Amino acid sequence: MALLEVNALDIVYRVKSPLFGKPVLLRAVNDVTFTMERGEIVGLVGESGCGKSTLGKALVHLETPARGSVHIAGADIFSLKSSALRKMRRQFQMIFQDPYSSLNPRLSIFQALDEVISLHFDMSREARRQKAAELLEEVGLPREALDRYPHQFSGGQRQRVGIARALAAEPEFIVADEPVSALDVSVQASIVNLLREIRDKKKTSFLFIAHDLAVTEHISDRIMVMYLGRIVESAPAKELVANARHPYTRALLSAVPSPHGKNQEIIKLSGDVPSPLDYPSGCPFHPRCPFATDKCRTEVPKAISPRPDGEHLCSCHLF
Repeated sequence: MALLEVNALDIVYRVKSPLFGKPVLLRAVNDVTFTMERGEIVGLVGESGCGKSTLGKALVHLETPARGSVHIAGADIFSLKSSALRKMRRQFQMIFQDPYSSLNPRLSIFQALDEVISLHFDMSREARRQKAAELLEEVGLPREALDRYPHQFSGGQRQRVGIARALAAEPEFIVADEPVSALDVSVQASIVNLLREIRDKKKTSFLFIAHDLAVTEHISDRIMVMYLGRIVESAPAKELVANARHPYTRALLSAVPSPHGKNQEIIKLSGDVPSPLDYPSGCPFHPRCPFATDKCRTEVPKAISPRPDGEHLCSCHLF
């Protein structure tokens, strides 16, 4: 059984129209289906505003879907009552994008970690402090940092504290919501390598949300590409980068500089991402796609696989 099973997930918001004040529907996540195995790192990439973070929050029950289901370790997290959900939350945690705002400045690092430890474990204060110290060492910080406060750390160090806090519940699944986008480039690699080390050691599964395909390729076993709330392509990381099928994925890849200085196909997209308040008919990418046909404008493409093993899925009428 897969650790995570997401089926036909829709997340819709009602917002007031600026013209008439009547509520209209904003489709943030549209018919998303995928699975994740234990110990797998799956990258989720796409432009800002495409629904990546909204999907990630739904997977840890911070958003409520309008339709669909999310099963973690066989349990439907949206059908759980409060006490069962509280117990289940040990299984899934989240690392937030901004290491500056995700930590309470009034709490010491021990207090921030102890909030999680004391909630999920029946331990003495001394044992909880020992566990907190071990968590800090696990993410590359000294035990002496327990009594310091967030303002005494750099951005990269704060993110390590955020990772330690996510690990405190000993979860099987973690959503990492753009965990390196707010950090200096020199620090990003160390955080990415830390997440890989955690996966290798603990067999923790990660959904790694990012907009940088180069970083995502480095850490992920598999990559999903999201556009306007839909997963338009999914494949093993190396396969996706070497043999992308969807025009949007190819456009994203063409924007990544080649480390070898090789000539690469440049795909320029016209226009802006359509508003989710005015969702396009047919393929959501057709207003910007240089290869769009009449069929693209009227029919939503189904996910098909160019590989016999079904590992590579692409939602495009052209492939």
